[in-house]
Amino acid sequence: MSNSSSNPVAIITGGSRGVGAATAKLLASKGWNVTITCTSSIEDANNIVKECEDLGVEALALTADVSNDELCRKTADETLSKWGRIDCLVNNAGTTKFVFNHADLEGLDAEDFLHIYKVNVVGPFQMVRACKDALNKSDNPSVINISSIAGIKGIGSSLAYASSKGALNTMTKSMARNLGPIRVNAICPGFIQGEWLKKGLGEDLYNASLKNLESSTPLGLAVTPEQVADSIYNFAAISTTVTGETLLVDGGHHLTI
Repeated sequence: MSNSSSNPVAIITGGSRGVGAATAKLLASKGWNVTITCTSSIEDANNIVKECEDLGVEALALTADVSNDELCRKTADETLSKWGRIDCLVNNAGTTKFVFNHADLEGLDAEDFLHIYKVNVVGPFQMVRACKDALNKSDNPSVINISSIAGIKGIGSSLAYASSKGALNTMTKSMARNLGPIRVNAICPGFIQGEWLKKGLGEDLYNASLKNLESSTPLGLAVTPEQVADSIYNFAAISTTVTGETLLVDGGHHLTI
């Protein structure tokens, strides 16, 4: 193990694009060293590493599927080997199957549920377990689970996805109650602007949904990855007395449904 870094250290799963990439760059701009993981987009992850390094910190990109416990433990071990500490874990990696009509029960099967739960619920559990001992040595240890409005309102890309995010919210509260002094919170974004959702919805439905949100939500907006990253940084570095919370980041969309 290397000598402990003087900079705080964060692991961000699913860090090559979208919210994960925005979070890595924001933390880097605040003086954090970051490990980012991805499953299939290592070139994008390496580009984010370069952007973080250009901000004057160190960064590491790893290929790691959070549904694989061995790779979760390897992510923690390689981070500790490089910097000797872990102060924050951002469980951002996630997956879904797009079946927007939640009444279409034939659109999903048991394997869909198991795969989605393995990434969205078991994955964060395995990452917390792998990082727990190192987090307990931090002066400001925190876990931020990236959930969704879907887990609160029962909406979203599919019934399986909404169910998995509801489970993640419950796990967040249970961990917060039992893992102190590690703070455990969840961010629940609404519609997040970006290519991932555009690909899942199709461009026409994406644009129509964005226009509808901008005209119907109290704040007249749909959030960006950078705005979600701001809330993640708040939980990691500023709101040091908060644990067990699920923060809706959606421009007030939840007030309209």
